[in-house]
Amino acid sequence: MQTLTHLAASGAEIAVRVTPRAARNAVLIKEGQIRIYVTTVPEGGKANAAVQKLLAKALGVAKTRLTLIRGASSRDKIFRLD
Repeated sequence: MQTLTHLAASGAEIAVRVTPRAARNAVLIKEGQIRIYVTTVPEGGKANAAVQKLLAKALGVAKTRLTLIRGASSRDKIFRLD
């Protein structure tokens, strides 16, 4: 998993592209875009919770500091770091 600690500034908005039902959990940067792969299914917010947890780990912050501000039911999401 790639670390994204250089993006961990308070108030930062982080755009990610999510792939649910992946073979493994991973955070990658492809073509300048953050891509997050999670093994969970996109039902009842389970995939969003898994994405939040992985992104927080990659950023080196607590998951409670991340807020999903756009894309709750989309593959393209934007999180705000508080």
